[in-house]
Amino acid sequence: MIYALADLHLDYTEEKSMEVFGDAWQHYQEKIFTNWKNKIKDDDTVLIPGDISWAMDINDAKIDLAKIDALPGRKIMMKGNHDFWWSSLNKLNQLGLNSIEFLQNNSFEVEDYLICGTRGWISRDSRDFTDHDEKIFKRELLRLENSIRSLKSDKKLIINLHYPPINTDGSLNEFFDLAKEFKAHTVIYGHLHGNGHRLIKEGNYEGVNLVCVSSDYVDFDPVRIG
Repeated sequence: MIYALADLHLDYTEEKSMEVFGDAWQHYQEKIFTNWKNKIKDDDTVLIPGDISWAMDINDAKIDLAKIDALPGRKIMMKGNHDFWWSSLNKLNQLGLNSIEFLQNNSFEVEDYLICGTRGWISRDSRDFTDHDEKIFKRELLRLENSIRSLKSDKKLIINLHYPPINTDGSLNEFFDLAKEFKAHTVIYGHLHGNGHRLIKEGNYEGVNLVCVSSDYVDFDPVRIG
């Protein structure tokens, strides 16, 4: 089975508080590990679309990644906006992790599905969207297309995004358009916390299933996908 859970925000130092986003974040790391162990089996796959660890460098991040590595299941993870430790794919693959794979300009096959994705970016109608943001936005669209085009199968497509493919006015943006163009089965996303949950869109839109898997939105419990 395939599950997904974004925004783990692990912090082995326990110095970074997430409670600014609400009381749901109290003891959130314990909730994540308890729910994971109760639900996920060794032959399951968990998609983790970003904001995995608060660490600032790859060596510190490995402490948190090792905790995820020890959990049941195969894990496919992708960079979020707070994953400052994220390095080149080559360096990530040299960490010696047994059950974790990294999604970056590539793709994976899981059961009857193809897994691809990219971080995404803030929407073009966001306040103070700059020329610099436009460059990042276009680059992330290209990375998503590269990830999709790396697929060599007609299996159903699951797209991982960190940022929601949603404009501030509630309409679906160019990342969704790309998913629709390639006839994606499901798009999962995270990033939205606390009051940001009001921006969440879920359901079937023009044949594409939208699913939000922000950890506090799903009570820190991996969501079945597919």
